[in-house]
Amino acid sequence: VQLQASGGGLVQAGGSLTLSCAASGRTFSSSSMGWFRQAPGKEREFVATISRSGSRTYYTESVKGRFTISRDNAKNTVYLQMNSLKPEDTAVYYCAAKEVFGDTYYARTSAYDYWGQGTQVTVSS
Repeated sequence: VQLQASGGGLVQAGGSLTLSCAASGRTFSSSSMGWFRQAPGKEREFVATISRSGSRTYYTESVKGRFTISRDNAKNTVYLQMNSLKPEDTAVYYCAAKEVFGDTYYARTSAYDYWGQGTQVTVSS
């Protein structure tokens, strides 16, 4: 699976952005997908994950109620809708994929097999 993330940019605090991650290959619909982020000088951290059917999602506490992860298996794309952005959301955002057998999801960075190249999100105060 090859992943291509896009949609990052510069936005003011309180604004919104939608990230997209397009996947190539035939395994997207059988993969759990995740979004992670890495701020300068910090480790990569989990943001959100979605099961392969899209019916199950899970978020890190700091983005609950503000971010929404979704997927379109017909388009081989996973999205991250980010609302009410804060300066502390500034980071490079990465999408990741893990082939799974059940309709499950994963929050651990080490669980994922494939990673996109990242897209920069900068939130100004």
